[in-house]
Amino acid sequence: MAGASPEWRRFDARERLFRIGSVVVAAAVVVGSWEWLDISLRYVTTAPTQASDLLGRMYPPDLAYLPNTVGPLAETIQIAVVGTIAAVLMAAPVAYISAENTTPNRATYALGKVIVTISRSVHTIVWALLFVVMFGPGALAGTVATAVRSIGFVGKLLGEEIEEIDFGQVEGVRASGASPFQLLVYGIVPQIKPALVGISVYRWDINVRAATILGFVGAGGIGVQLFKAIDSFAWRTVSGILLAILGVVLVSEVVSAYARKKVR
Repeated sequence: MAGASPEWRRFDARERLFRIGSVVVAAAVVVGSWEWLDISLRYVTTAPTQASDLLGRMYPPDLAYLPNTVGPLAETIQIAVVGTIAAVLMAAPVAYISAENTTPNRATYALGKVIVTISRSVHTIVWALLFVVMFGPGALAGTVATAVRSIGFVGKLLGEEIEEIDFGQVEGVRASGASPFQLLVYGIVPQIKPALVGISVYRWDINVRAATILGFVGAGGIGVQLFKAIDSFAWRTVSGILLAILGVVLVSEVVSAYARKKVR
């Protein structure tokens, strides 16, 4: 009708076509991946029966075995704590050179990004396998694996925090005649300190969970006992160990939440 106002649309024709095409491509990728992997649902009907049978063998948990988990659980926590501290110490210079506003040159910037990428690209279990070969079975391999895997996580997030700092404060400290080390201590660290504490606590929380399974590849902790129990089909012992692990994870979650709340 003449004089009628044009109908408002959120997206123009090109944007609508792009969005529809994206949905179609995504659906095609999912279907193609399903067919390529030959995923079958023939076991779905028997899954409830199998799960019920397994839970029946795991109940009741062998609570008498819990005292045997105290030492390995303490070792698991120590792996997470020492690994996280080592990771933060090693990740700090990596974050510094991987931040665009503090890196000395393009070569150091590229080096920082490479370290972050390599560390984050390899799973903790794979790192543990490598270090078990290098150092032998035990907590040392697990600690080093935890630290190396955490460098990329801490370095990436901390580097992004450094890029967001107010560089005017840094210039003010430089104008006062501060040395490069003083510039770092008084100009950069105070601005990223809350983020550093929060990232460190968050990574420690993740490492506590990750350390519980490092024993599957011989890298120490409660995972060694869990693997032995599963391998010997001692399902009641398995459920007891899982309860102990659950308790540790819940405690770490409470501590982590409390620490993050304090640094806000």
